[in-house]
Amino acid sequence: MERTFVAIKPDAVQRGLIGEILQRFEKKGFKILGLKFVLLDRETAEKHYAEHVGKPFYEKLVKFITSGPIVVMVIKGKNAVEVSRRMMGATDPSKADNGTIRADYAQIMERNIIHGSDSAESAEREINIHFKESELVEDWHRNIRGWILE
Repeated sequence: MERTFVAIKPDAVQRGLIGEILQRFEKKGFKILGLKFVLLDRETAEKHYAEHVGKPFYEKLVKFITSGPIVVMVIKGKNAVEVSRRMMGATDPSKADNGTIRADYAQIMERNIIHGSDSAESAEREINIHFKESELVEDWHRNIRGWILE
């Protein structure tokens, strides 16, 4: 089992897609460990996007992610990073497979609805930026686990 970080971006929040997106992760069987509705400040956004400093799109990323409220969450499950990224689809929605979150709800890369960590290391870094360990609830059990995993 691994943890990963997911953010529902301002465009999805403004369009009323929070519930539909959350439902996909729950229906897949992921366990939600933490969930917050936040308005990021610039400092937090800069920490989150630190690997993109100096790239031409960096300033637009920071400006966009701080433009309105977002939902940040930590989910846990088997191969959570890889599986959740497949559920999201390609970063460019025009290249995302049918049935993915981005293919279903987004049209352009600059408004692609959702962010997900791209590795276990990134997930832990991003989780630590957005959550205190005390805000995560690891010790609860879903009764459906046996119906999803062996």
